[in-house]
Amino acid sequence: MICPDFLEFQDNLKKMRILDDKIVYALNTSLPTESFKNKVNATAACEDLFSQIQKGHTERENVIKNCIVVTAEHVKKLRAAKEDSPEDYEVLKNLKAEQKKLHLLQTELSVEEVIQEKTTKLFTEKCRSYYKPNNL
Repeated sequence: MICPDFLEFQDNLKKMRILDDKIVYALNTSLPTESFKNKVNATAACEDLFSQIQKGHTERENVIKNCIVVTAEHVKKLRAAKEDSPEDYEVLKNLKAEQKKLHLLQTELSVEEVIQEKTTKLFTEKCRSYYKPNNL
């Protein structure tokens, strides 16, 4: 994942969130209607969907946290550079930009938590009759 360019970072996250964005559709196509109950293994479908959801959540959370760590380190280095040369406009400009990006990344982590809660709630509502994961 590319951390330096925040817009590219957001684009990549958006692609990684496709399953969460379309969770209702995924649940509706995975679970059988009354007339097809005997033809589809709903337990296996829910288990597979849950596995995909968990994998996506873990990957995105790791990417966001990794970018936060990388950016925080960069902010730390820029602060040190600012201490060494407080009059350097370029260092100050870069420091402010990195601090803003760090704040945006931290906000993105909060957004991720909300998305995960929403997806998990919808999954639980639709699949609770067929599959109950241990970690929910």
